[in-house]
Amino acid sequence: MTKIKKNELPNKIPVFPLSNFIIFPKTTVPLNIFEPRYMDMVNDSMKSNKFIGMIQPKNSSNDQNIPALHNIGCLGKITSFKETDDGFFMIELKGLIRFETIQEVASDNKYREYEVDFKNFYHDLSDEREELNFIDLELIFKDLKSLFEKRGFVINWKELEKQSLDETINALAMASPFSLEEKQVLLEAKNLDVRKNRIAEILSTYTHDVFNNTTIQ
Repeated sequence: MTKIKKNELPNKIPVFPLSNFIIFPKTTVPLNIFEPRYMDMVNDSMKSNKFIGMIQPKNSSNDQNIPALHNIGCLGKITSFKETDDGFFMIELKGLIRFETIQEVASDNKYREYEVDFKNFYHDLSDEREELNFIDLELIFKDLKSLFEKRGFVINWKELEKQSLDETINALAMASPFSLEEKQVLLEAKNLDVRKNRIAEILSTYTHDVFNNTTIQ
């Protein structure tokens, strides 16, 4: 298990802006790295602390080459690295703790780097499990399952049921067909209970058209 202490957190991190993609603390995601600048980032990270900050660009950004970024992202640590036959990288990234950006750092690297602050998210490092209301979760899971099916998303629900509640909620939030902004709201939710309520609120904005088996927002 990847553990990190407060005093081991970096002041500056490389960031990987990826639209409609979030990770949460205590979750692991696979990433296929093929763009040269991000392959450089992974190489540099592997030589140091293996940290990468995942963050979403803003929808309203006018400059697609250097897009404006959301203020909140999640620090991840590379836990698995493999070079593919075609020369690209396959990595697994373990979410550790959310961060808030302070300012972008001038660098000769082709990827972007930021000074970041973790103080509002130290609780992400805790091993304590949050208590949640099962009745609320049952309805949320039912609605999510319906939405996933209507959007053609394939989820291994039996595997999800083996995980803890916090891992399950976070995994569903990451895999959900929600918009970039909706996923950002989930990432910024103070704790798991608030995130659960935000998921319910987002789901309530979706209506299901039973006649043509599509989902309309």
